[in-house]
Amino acid sequence: MSDPGLEIQTIGAFELRRGEALMPLPSSRKTRALLAYLAISGRRHTRQSLCELFWDTTDDPLAGLRWSLSKLRGLLNIDDLEVLNSDREAVWIDTELVTLDKDRLNALGNQTGYAEKDADEIWKATTGLPLEGCELPNLSTYMTWVESYRQDYLRLRGSVAKRFARDTDLPWEIRDKWAERWIKVAPYSRGAAFTAFECKYFAAGRPAALSLASNLTNSFGEAGIEPPSFEIEQSKGADVGRRQELAPTEQQIRFVEGLDGVSIAWASVGDTGSPPLVKAANWLNHLELDWDAPVWSPLFKELSRTNHFIRYDERGCGLSDWDVDEITFDKFVEDLEHVVDAAGLDRFPLLGISQGAAVSIRFAALYPERVSKLVLFGAYDQGWRYDATPEQVREREAVMVLTETGWGMDNPAYRHVFSRTFMPDASMEELDWFDEFQRLTTSSENAVRFLEAFSTIDVRDDLAKIQCPTLVVHSRGDMRIPFATGRLLASRIPGAQLAGVDSQNHLLLGRESASTRFVELVQDFLASP
Repeated sequence: MSDPGLEIQTIGAFELRRGEALMPLPSSRKTRALLAYLAISGRRHTRQSLCELFWDTTDDPLAGLRWSLSKLRGLLNIDDLEVLNSDREAVWIDTELVTLDKDRLNALGNQTGYAEKDADEIWKATTGLPLEGCELPNLSTYMTWVESYRQDYLRLRGSVAKRFARDTDLPWEIRDKWAERWIKVAPYSRGAAFTAFECKYFAAGRPAALSLASNLTNSFGEAGIEPPSFEIEQSKGADVGRRQELAPTEQQIRFVEGLDGVSIAWASVGDTGSPPLVKAANWLNHLELDWDAPVWSPLFKELSRTNHFIRYDERGCGLSDWDVDEITFDKFVEDLEHVVDAAGLDRFPLLGISQGAAVSIRFAALYPERVSKLVLFGAYDQGWRYDATPEQVREREAVMVLTETGWGMDNPAYRHVFSRTFMPDASMEELDWFDEFQRLTTSSENAVRFLEAFSTIDVRDDLAKIQCPTLVVHSRGDMRIPFATGRLLASRIPGAQLAGVDSQNHLLLGRESASTRFVELVQDFLASP
């Protein structure tokens, strides 16, 4: 089998190339849009779902789909290579046979070691509005997906520009170039504004920096946003100093009692004068053990530098009561409400991870006046019992039996069922820590009760009720909750932004670059208007 050499240009005018040759695209815009959707999503789609997305208003949507697929097969498939595949139920593109121009930008944004010159070439080669010529204004669900792709592209460019603008090993003139790019991509980012000012000061001098500061101050003022403090005397190294400032190391742990008498442990850390950020509980939490853990600890400490960060242990685990009558989804949502009330918060951004994302979704749907922004990571909107095959049901229930019998044993083999899928890239030392962490966090009985509660989660009807700006972040190689699940969830939340990080881990390790990228995404999103 030979390589077809197919590359799809998604940024700027939508184009298809085989080698150096530009291929003529179908005249039908809907067919081009179908090609873009299949190639970028990179997964199987049922014929029914494609009909609903592209042909829901026609008399014979299946006929329309068949016609478009016939055009794409003639364009993509050559000799014995089937780039476009289909069966009676589904349609998909073999992504190993196609490259996207955004792949180079993704690599640049998620890897280290690129020479600045090479990064500059990639930046220039990936400039433009994504999916030009693929717009279908009358198809709102499809256009929501297009907009999420465009937003992901902008965030990715912003993270690339930010990295080089803040690279202290580069000359100020080079950093200034990247700082200008960053502020263009993120015009209301206070971090981008200060960095642009700092770089301009040392690259072009005081008058140029003062002029830029004046323009930025006016721009922020017109948007109703407080600009950063442009202090000339503190400019050199001031921003670096702020980023390197140690986060508070002491948490304040308190307890709040639910309506059923269950005691919920919650912690706050960071300057109480800083903007609040609440993290919904997820399995498994322990306020003391995970503060210095190799998994989420770097994220917690980084977020507490800029926010009054509040989190809590779920009922049945951690420092919260273990002996409880109910471990249910409704109680999880109720406990979140008690915590934010105890913290005295009226309106706040909410961060949900894994099944904590579903809790956050329900809370935001029930109390839209209280949630200012929503960040979801590794999210899913329904438990496995809703669409599992009989074989999958047997497998899942067998895991519950193993959990109940082996959770508390010294032999970690049973708990490896979870740790290997949560963190497939973890080292043996990290797996050993996670195994012990699980054992100390909850009982085997409660672990089974959690698994049962998660299996019946259903917030699908809540997604359309979300009224606040929402960022959905997902590991592209997540082995526990596939990236496609996060993408579909984002498409169903009005105006939601989708961003991928390059990792196979459902729980990000603090040492991996994806963790750094995740923090940047969250901070930039929270700082945006």
